[in-house]
Amino acid sequence: MNKNTIKLILVILVSLAALILVIMGLKNVKVDDFTPAAVIFVIDSSASNQEKLDEQKSFVTQTCKRLDPEDQVKIIRVSEDAYLIYEGSALNSRNIRKSMDAFTRYDETEWGTAYGDGIDKAVSYAKSMNKEGYTPAIVVVGDLENEGKKAKQINWNDLPQQIQEIKTNIPKFVMMFVYAHPQKLDMVKTKLNSILGENNLIISTEQNIDKSLNRFLNAIER
Repeated sequence: MNKNTIKLILVILVSLAALILVIMGLKNVKVDDFTPAAVIFVIDSSASNQEKLDEQKSFVTQTCKRLDPEDQVKIIRVSEDAYLIYEGSALNSRNIRKSMDAFTRYDETEWGTAYGDGIDKAVSYAKSMNKEGYTPAIVVVGDLENEGKKAKQINWNDLPQQIQEIKTNIPKFVMMFVYAHPQKLDMVKTKLNSILGENNLIISTEQNIDKSLNRFLNAIER
């Protein structure tokens, strides 16, 4: 064989060896399974929370913009009653904002904060979305003040058991409470931290909202 033939054979052998190494490397690469998130917002539109409501609605839309196109969002409006005002894509910013603007307006005929009912609905949606293949998270936006009918307010003695149940069935479940007074947030921390842990329970006043949002997004792997 002449020198050119020998060189050609060597090039082919080296190329084959490189190809084999690449194939073996690709086999060992583990691709993380992507799981879409379902973020359920509970937003307070009661009289006591009106002063900060516009800022809070902006926080909701900002959070949604940083989610994945496959993620889903539900928004529950809380005042005297609690009910769903939006569900759909996390990136449909226009409709998310329109829904909040339309259904969180102050209504002087309503008095009260049905946070308990709102969280009950959010937990129910979290369970149903988990069955559909989503990893759920609940974000409570508002001052957490107790007003109106006691039966619709948060029962702080029952809430830990309720969250323990969902955490047991959904280990990656995350909760976030924002814009409440530190005294209220301390109550949340006291009741739920031992259940959800430091990483999966995020609380924040308005002064620290940006860093807390980053923590929340990391907790839901976004």
